[in-house]
Amino acid sequence: MNISKKNNYQLHVQDLEKHKIDALQISSPANPTGNIYEKDNLEQLVQYCSKNKIAFISDELYHGLVYEKEAKSALEFSPDVFVINGFSKYYCMPGLRLGWIIVPQHLSRKAEIIAQNLFICPPTLSQYAALEAFDYEYLDYIKDTFKQRRDYLFQELNDIFTIDAKPDGAFYLWANISKYSNDSFAFAKELLDNIHLASTPGMDFGENKTNLYLRFAYTRDIKHMKEGIRRLREYLKNRP
Repeated sequence: MNISKKNNYQLHVQDLEKHKIDALQISSPANPTGNIYEKDNLEQLVQYCSKNKIAFISDELYHGLVYEKEAKSALEFSPDVFVINGFSKYYCMPGLRLGWIIVPQHLSRKAEIIAQNLFICPPTLSQYAALEAFDYEYLDYIKDTFKQRRDYLFQELNDIFTIDAKPDGAFYLWANISKYSNDSFAFAKELLDNIHLASTPGMDFGENKTNLYLRFAYTRDIKHMKEGIRRLREYLKNRP
């Protein structure tokens, strides 16, 4: 199942009808594109999976870090979906691996059995840290900061590469580099080696023309990114 700019990087029911699957997992907002599944499309996907006994898994880890649009939860359309979320993104707690999964009621005991064999519970320190994370005034400030970074980097990189779409959420830009290279891994390494600019090669995210893309994260402040853009422009201008 290939998704691209043409379908706004979203799967649709017609994409599923061609395949026999037992489970479907989507991410909204998504990594690496930052796109959000539209309400009607998300509802149709959930209903299709329910009708055809396909487990629907919704990765909602970037919920909260959304800008102009609203990210809908799959739970709004059915209680029989799996929803994954956690503290690492919106709540600014990367690395602590603290999160949760919501499962259909009839599978809750099976989920408990699996969890009990993987771990007893999250570390006490992580749980106390999570209690302090519910500072919504600070979280609103963080979201606004990411929005400013997105707007800055989108404008700058869209002049250098081609950005398929302005991200609705998360903190990534999916940049088409085809005017400079058709090998995202080699190009990412070239930028790292020559101007110490870090990006993620598109090939890390599948095989559908991902050799033509780099993912850039706007997790650093604008002052830091300005230096990266300056190096990038200068290097590409003089690139052999």
